[in-house]
Amino acid sequence: MSGVGPVEPGEGTRAWDMPGPDAPPPPGTTPEPPRGRLTQTYTRHRRAVLSIAAAVALLAGAGYLYATRPEQAPPDPPPYPSQVVGIAYLGREPTPDNAPPMSFSLGVELTVESGPPVTVLRITQPYAGLSLTSVPQLPFRTRTGFPHKITITMQVTECTRVPRNAGLPFLDVTLRNTRAIQVHSFILGERYAHDLSEAVQVACSNNSASSPKP
Repeated sequence: MSGVGPVEPGEGTRAWDMPGPDAPPPPGTTPEPPRGRLTQTYTRHRRAVLSIAAAVALLAGAGYLYATRPEQAPPDPPPYPSQVVGIAYLGREPTPDNAPPMSFSLGVELTVESGPPVTVLRITQPYAGLSLTSVPQLPFRTRTGFPHKITITMQVTECTRVPRNAGLPFLDVTLRNTRAIQVHSFILGERYAHDLSEAVQVACSNNSASSPKP
């Protein structure tokens, strides 16, 4: 006689087969790591930590870009004073009353075309038989856009050492700006040469006429 017996409970379905809270994990599963204080702190402050890390990375990138930026070329130096200064002859000027005998005056105009201000340190001429003074007194300073009139008074000291017919007389002018100090020779043209030669001849002729005869 066949019959059906009582159903046996399956494995793990009985109360004493269920794992307790301290039982090891089933085979083939990964145990969950314990959530300690450090892990809990990171979890709570993860957004702040990520923000700080992003800021550090941004600063590092900005510092790299600043360090590797292309260097700007230095500004061009100012021009040499002789390159921007011009002198033009104006003509004969009245001789000052207090000028020594055998003196005459000529006018010139100095112009700075560009760049920083220029200081005129000295004005000389090449002939040993002439002495020279100027108004305004040296040194003086002038700047771009303000032409400066200079009255030059020359005295004939030795007629034998001054050419009666100067071909290309010039003035040596010492100039200074923030770039350099230079001595530059300015040739003032035929009219200046004519007036200079004529003034020297008149001065020496008057001197000869006033000299006592032996």
